[in-house]
Amino acid sequence: MTRSTDFNATRARFHLPDGVTYLDGNSLGPLPVHATERVAAMMREEWGEMLITGWNRAGWMDAPRRVADRIAPLIGAAPGTVVLGDTLSVKVYQALASALEMRPGRRVILSDSGNFPSDLYMADGLVRTLDRGHELRVVAPDAVADAITDELAVLMLTEVDYRTGRRHDIARLTERAHAAGALAIWDLAHSAGALPVDVTGGRADFAVGCTYKYLNGGPGAPAFIYVAPEHAEVARPALSGWLGHAAPFAFDLDYRAGRGIDRMRVGTPPILQIAALDAALDVWDMADMRDVRARSIELTQLFIAEVEARCPDLALHSPRDPEARGSQVSFRHREGYAIMQALIARGVIGDFRAPDVLRFGFTPLYIGEGDVMRAVAILEDVMTNALWDRDDYRRRAAVT
Repeated sequence: MTRSTDFNATRARFHLPDGVTYLDGNSLGPLPVHATERVAAMMREEWGEMLITGWNRAGWMDAPRRVADRIAPLIGAAPGTVVLGDTLSVKVYQALASALEMRPGRRVILSDSGNFPSDLYMADGLVRTLDRGHELRVVAPDAVADAITDELAVLMLTEVDYRTGRRHDIARLTERAHAAGALAIWDLAHSAGALPVDVTGGRADFAVGCTYKYLNGGPGAPAFIYVAPEHAEVARPALSGWLGHAAPFAFDLDYRAGRGIDRMRVGTPPILQIAALDAALDVWDMADMRDVRARSIELTQLFIAEVEARCPDLALHSPRDPEARGSQVSFRHREGYAIMQALIARGVIGDFRAPDVLRFGFTPLYIGEGDVMRAVAILEDVMTNALWDRDDYRRRAAVT
């Protein structure tokens, strides 16, 4: 296959510690090498020299829209339909509250048991706050399509399952939701920057996502929200923050929603984090998402084949069909946590998800075949020689 992306060149754009094979970019991307100087320069030249005038002179106020427009092509969105700010949970809440208000005669929110728990928590909390008889209905991932009925107000799903990597079909399920008269919200936390996404072609009504995973924006990087153009002037923001106001600096006592996607802004944007994210997005000027996806499939297929041949005690927990999963692979073992700690101690960083899942992310921008083979060799040693069988490896840390 002929590729336009030079993965050696993209790898050079990241700081990867010596002796470490990093297979956890699906949880936190590594540091882009030029983000350090970009943020430092912003602090020196903008915050340091401009002080508060940086909101105008350095364009800080426009940064949530400007940088979001760099994300838009990665999710198939048109310019001006995405904005940055706040956390992913906040953006889920915003999208769901707006969608429910747009379907006032309906009460059912449909999600699945593979959804990230925080999304479900936000939905449950909103249902309790509204106290109008809404129901959060959670079904198995493979039961979603059949559970879409004319009771439904909103379909709320994560495209790629955080535990297994199982992938939903955005276009197919959104079409079914629309046929039933419902709206569709998609969480792209494990999709944006990992695989081709087309919210426009798939007719998603709302989409949300974080930027610290495959987009490498750093810990605490702001989330994004997409609103389909046909809803942009209709969706009422439940969180009526001052920067979502039509005229924030008029300081009106009454709220008037801004135009289009700007109404989904809430509070003061995290300018330092946005500067780091802006630097991280530069790598996408060098990469074609189709190449990234093709290479991801090659790497994950190689990893699965090698692990199954050399570590028979591990059970594959991800779909075997690469088209049915995202850019991660999960295996199960009753001692999964201890095994992952043993791997990390030997320089292979993945992560663990309860109750027994070892999770490995594959980001071709900085991961290649050599990394895969090194990781498998160390995993084989850990499994064959029971190197995980230590009390200190079983001691749970706060973050797993």
